[in-house]
Amino acid sequence: MTAHISKDPLHGVTLEMMVNALVAKYGWHELGDRIKINCFRKDPSVKSSLKFLRRTPWARRLKPCIWTLSTMRDTQNRKRPPLIPGPTVGLSRANTQMTRHVKRTGALAACALLLVSCSSKPPKSLVTPLPTVSKPTQQANVPMRGIWLATVSRLDWPPVASVNGRSADQRIAMQKQALIAKLDNLKHLGINTVFFQVKPDSTALWSSKILPWSDTLTGNIGEYPGYDPLQFMLDEAHKRGMKVHAWFNPYRVSTNTKPSTIAALNRTAYQTPSSVYVQHPEWVRISGDRFVLDPGIPEVRDWITKVVTEVVANYPVDGVQFDDYFYAESPGSALNDSQTWRQYGQGFASKADWRRHNTQQLIVQVSRAIKQTKPDVEFGVSPAGVWRNRSFDPAGSDTRGAAAYDESYADTRQWVQQGLLDYIAPQIYWPFSRDAARYDVLTRWWADVVKPTHTRLYIGIAFYKVGEPSKNEPDWTVQGGVPELKKQLDLNDSLPNVNGTILFREDYLNRPQTQQAVNYLKGRWGG
Repeated sequence: MTAHISKDPLHGVTLEMMVNALVAKYGWHELGDRIKINCFRKDPSVKSSLKFLRRTPWARRLKPCIWTLSTMRDTQNRKRPPLIPGPTVGLSRANTQMTRHVKRTGALAACALLLVSCSSKPPKSLVTPLPTVSKPTQQANVPMRGIWLATVSRLDWPPVASVNGRSADQRIAMQKQALIAKLDNLKHLGINTVFFQVKPDSTALWSSKILPWSDTLTGNIGEYPGYDPLQFMLDEAHKRGMKVHAWFNPYRVSTNTKPSTIAALNRTAYQTPSSVYVQHPEWVRISGDRFVLDPGIPEVRDWITKVVTEVVANYPVDGVQFDDYFYAESPGSALNDSQTWRQYGQGFASKADWRRHNTQQLIVQVSRAIKQTKPDVEFGVSPAGVWRNRSFDPAGSDTRGAAAYDESYADTRQWVQQGLLDYIAPQIYWPFSRDAARYDVLTRWWADVVKPTHTRLYIGIAFYKVGEPSKNEPDWTVQGGVPELKKQLDLNDSLPNVNGTILFREDYLNRPQTQQAVNYLKGRWGG
């Protein structure tokens, strides 16, 4: 006797299976955004969702819609647009009553999401349903030539000498003069964009009502430096026709856990604003021998979003950039987020998937907040150069490097495909000869990733390696590193989907070992 094979794609599929599939794919937060019903938004659990959906007539009739949404392949595995609202379809007269209920609850929007186009058009943003904003001519016609200017530990600025035994007036004058000199030099070099680190840890280089002033400026957390460094940078850079992107480290609280650092953070309890370390000690963890915020706590992501929004709303920044420190761990100092995982990790197949979801949610929130505040301000991320190695994922690069997806729990490729970023700037810090992570292999891989999208690609170059002896990467010292640097820049210029280059980092322009390379850049970019 031949068994009957049902033609119904839902045969044998339970509502619980669908809900679990949805949660695994999107997480509760995004699911609540896509299907605006309370069981997904206010009481996120499989149990409450099933209770609601099973007792609601229109929800039961919506089962095919939910099933389709739960089983659609992730956009990261094919070059298709992400889920975006499309035109609605006509419903039969028998479903008219159901339609009224669906509209009233907002669930029709979920069905509309299913009508995704399969054309080859670039994906539209999931989080910025705003009018198209014309981009500055610089991005359209001239390659972005950028440099990172780090303030953490005073790596590039301000001068260490400016906070050592100087009067306030001397300190301010020295810091301003140093910044002006740097900008003049960068302009002469042909740099047109500065990525200025405004939040090196849990302190600020702008006048903030959320974060205390950075101790990099005065030596003391919370001490007013006598001027606004971010505003000064913006004024001076814009006068020279240069753009400024505010560079944030979203989760770092401090660079170490020394008793002196703890004491300095605790002293801010008597200041306004005080450090997040004393305001919300329940958010703070130790990871990689430093204090960090736990990315799994929703309130932490909300707080970071408010910090970014404060800058975007009050300063004429050209862009915002996050660096690659999302989940930052070391083998000897893993992030202890077990309690957070137990509290918020239900519905996820693994802790790693939950962590990636948390990072994703931060990017979604910040992207949306920036575009809602000032649509012209660009949002980008500078992740590790390797998304995933091909040995772990067929879609990955032919490399053997530390991967952002597996090490930092950042699905950077997906952010590009979903239209969450205006640009991505992977740190491709290896030469052509480094077999484990070849510069050309990774650059071409990223160029292919951005090709079907509107996301621009800037390549981060390891200028800090130029002229430095290296057993594994000897090419950086051949003829002062100029041939290697030239090959990298030539490749960037030859690929139509590479829109610019960023050098890491500014102070290395002043080192003796890089001067041949600096002179080469002046001839190539300076004009």
